[in-house]
Amino acid sequence: MTRNEFDLIRDYFARQPVNRRDVALGIGDDCAITQVPEGCQLAITTDTMVEGTHFLATASASDIAHKALASNLSDLAAMGAMPAWCSLALTLPEPDEAWVAGFCQGFSALAEYFQVQLIGGDTTRGPKSITMTLHGHVPHGQALTRDGAKPGDWLYVTGTLGDSQAGLNYVLGKPVTDEARAATLINRHYRAQPRVAAGQALRGIASAAIDISDGLVADIQHIIKASGVGASIDVTQLPLSEALLADVDSYETAQKLALTSGEEYELCFTVPEMYRGTLETTLKHTGVTAACIGQINGSQSLQLMADGNPLDWTLSGWDHFKELDSDRS
Repeated sequence: MTRNEFDLIRDYFARQPVNRRDVALGIGDDCAITQVPEGCQLAITTDTMVEGTHFLATASASDIAHKALASNLSDLAAMGAMPAWCSLALTLPEPDEAWVAGFCQGFSALAEYFQVQLIGGDTTRGPKSITMTLHGHVPHGQALTRDGAKPGDWLYVTGTLGDSQAGLNYVLGKPVTDEARAATLINRHYRAQPRVAAGQALRGIASAAIDISDGLVADIQHIIKASGVGASIDVTQLPLSEALLADVDSYETAQKLALTSGEEYELCFTVPEMYRGTLETTLKHTGVTAACIGQINGSQSLQLMADGNPLDWTLSGWDHFKELDSDRS
């Protein structure tokens, strides 16, 4: 980019509202310098979003920024980490002051809420894409991981599931019959609220955790594989929003969306029996709800149930489970 293009990016991002005390040197040098709190470990995650793959050209810059940052925040939430610093690599086909202004607005609003400071990055010319690297910290030895689930642990999810896919369906052209409902679901797709406070509250309670980015059925396989366990899900216990139930043709359709919808950025986690009471008390202070949807077992496979009866549903991501089961046998 030319000097003027660099100045455009610099001028907008220099207005960020967060200035953390643990940033010794931020934007403007070859590297940023930060201070990890004593007794903590550094948690780092990176995500890339590319126009045409992760968002449409018609999506607002503000929505894109929120979604990009929320994706990274959700990864930190799944580890029980406290967000701190962000670096951003932004690629644009040409300078676009209005787009950059909108992007900064969406980024800054969410960053300020979670006290994330932008400490550096890169800008270049090319197909529109956003890469964010988010740094956080977690008390030494207290990070939530995917490999701690044990048979007998209970399986939980936060919030409601299925709304993001329902919103995406409208983004992709589904006819709108109820504007308010469609707007609610579209907002749920673009403006998910990462469960950072809940993730931190789960430290010392959850035995394993993951964020739901590819869909519950697809993401839970990581816990199953890492922990060497199996799981059963009671689909009648899946948390469904009123907007989703009003938007689909049947309760079963809503359940299937809840199992497969990606980019939900809710948490899926397991809790030993001895901590179930503690969980309910702890989550009350975060304002986040959690539903028990099943239990971990030793089968090394996933089973869908309804009122105690096995289901034989074919779902996105289910074939991969069958491949994993075959590899284990």
